[in-house]
Amino acid sequence: MAVANWSATCHGLFIISFLVIVSALFGTSSAQLNATFYSGTCPNVSAIVRSTIEQALQSDPRIGASLIRLHFHDCFVNGCDGSLLLDDSANIQSEKNAVPNANSTRGFNVVDDIKTALENACPGIVSCSDILALASEASVSLAGGPTWAVLLGRRDGLTANLSGANTGLPSPFEGITNITAKFTAVGLNTTDVVVLSGAHTFGRAACATFNNRLFNFNGTGSPDPTLNSTLLSSLQQLCPQNGSASVVTNLDLSTPDAFDNNYFTNLQSNNGLLQSDQELLSDTGSPTIPIVTSFASNQTQFFEAFALSMIKMGNISPLTGSSGEIRQDCKVVNGQSTTQAIELRSGSAEKTVNLEEM
Repeated sequence: MAVANWSATCHGLFIISFLVIVSALFGTSSAQLNATFYSGTCPNVSAIVRSTIEQALQSDPRIGASLIRLHFHDCFVNGCDGSLLLDDSANIQSEKNAVPNANSTRGFNVVDDIKTALENACPGIVSCSDILALASEASVSLAGGPTWAVLLGRRDGLTANLSGANTGLPSPFEGITNITAKFTAVGLNTTDVVVLSGAHTFGRAACATFNNRLFNFNGTGSPDPTLNSTLLSSLQQLCPQNGSASVVTNLDLSTPDAFDNNYFTNLQSNNGLLQSDQELLSDTGSPTIPIVTSFASNQTQFFEAFALSMIKMGNISPLTGSSGEIRQDCKVVNGQSTTQAIELRSGSAEKTVNLEEM
């Protein structure tokens, strides 16, 4: 995907050009979703989402990164249908129990707060899957990143896909080839791999996600040679071999709570925290290298590309029209009581895996 180098000062022209490009990229498929879907039924939806996240950020500066990760992990499994938000029930094995999600996905309480506020303002109108899309844009914008016209009109799925979450989500331990294959499987390309990895410019990750790079990279018994030596030393102190795997540290060393292009400049200094991050630049001959280099030198270009890739990701197999439903409670399908879901969840096996957190 070519990324145009528009002037940041021509905001109005950018929005017009942006929407034209979005239309060209997604054709009739994106016509099912549109930016004005709730203009008549819940006109304050964006403001309600944003204000709820602003309040959450006062006590949890990493919540924005956590919310965008929920959207990412939702869309890669069953499409963008809110399936990740469902708890265990008699008929559902929750995706929350999948290895990439267990004890690491977070922000569900904020999603519930947003849903409650929206149900008070416009009951039965806004889907949980649309909440995730709106929360992602608000989280990025509030952290100093780009804004974009979020395409809306998704409906919520009636089931989850635990096995799909275990196999389809990119892992921080994987190389570029495997990660790109998982992106390709949902209609995303190499540019999208680099662009969406840039979301690691804010948030946190647990020791479990990079501990192998510190002591036994790829079974060698030695650290990852691409890891900056200063960063290696500090991480080995933070995450000793027999220490807690759940300790977290910043994904971006320089501006951990700001959305900027420092993620890419960090890679140029071998300061990518996760194996999957650093390989964007260190995998010799990879088509990702010139993209990383370009974004490291041009934040505006990264922001514009990020907005496009987020809309593209948000358009993965949405349920529209009469498909699915508008959940009253994001944790359960309509007709199942919250009490039942809580009882089933409390009786499920204890989760022990703690992976990438954001």
